Amino acid sequence: MKQIPTLIVLGFALTLCNLGTKLRSGGSSSGSKKPVSSSSGSSSAEKAAPTSAQTQALAGGEEVKWDKQGMSWTVPPKWREDTNESKQLVWSSPGGAEAAHLIVSISPMAEDFPIESSIEAFYDGANTRMKNGEVDELKWVEIDGVRGFQFRESNPEKSDDFRRLQWLAYRKYAGQVQLVNVMLSSDGAGFAKHQDEMYGVLYSTKLVH
Repeated sequence: MKQIPTLIVLGFALTLCNLGTKLRSGGSSSGSKKPVSSSSGSSSAEKAAPTSAQTQALAGGEEVKWDKQGMSWTVPPKWREDTNESKQLVWSSPGGAEAAHLIVSISPMAEDFPIESSIEAFYDGANTRMKNGEVDELKWVEIDGVRGFQFRESNPEKSDDFRRLQWLAYRKYAGQVQLVNVMLSSDGAGFAKHQDEMYGVLYSTKLVH
């Protein structure tokens, strides 16, 4: 079970590493920059508002607390913890290959990391994917007072390929500038079945910032 979330995260982690290197090298010639909160930005963001179906999908569930990072979620009944580490948390539903997964990762950044340039670059990358038909939903969303952007991948050609719903934002926590990556995923066959609960879990996110 742990191998599936790890594979989903791996591709994103490689992208993040390349982008971080590019942004740091690009910003080094312009002097030091103070980080700007993800809550402030030029692009307006809608506040996360689950539908009644998304709220109902969490009925009878439990609160999941990630004390290491000051974050919490509500997950549906019968979901179970797979991983609880300092920078990654994974919970999964029953269901084998068609299970849904909550995969949260934290990436610490340098104090002078160009937050706004980075989040805009991530958004632009997702927008390019949308134009190419790889993403079918993209918008700026504020969750628990933190501005980030949310995207949903298009249904994969193969039903056993992964499909992700993801929210990315920056915050300052415990003296660190952090990229917060909250991902909900299933395979193509299971995504529609789990969609309401995945949106419900995402919009239940609480985080100290």
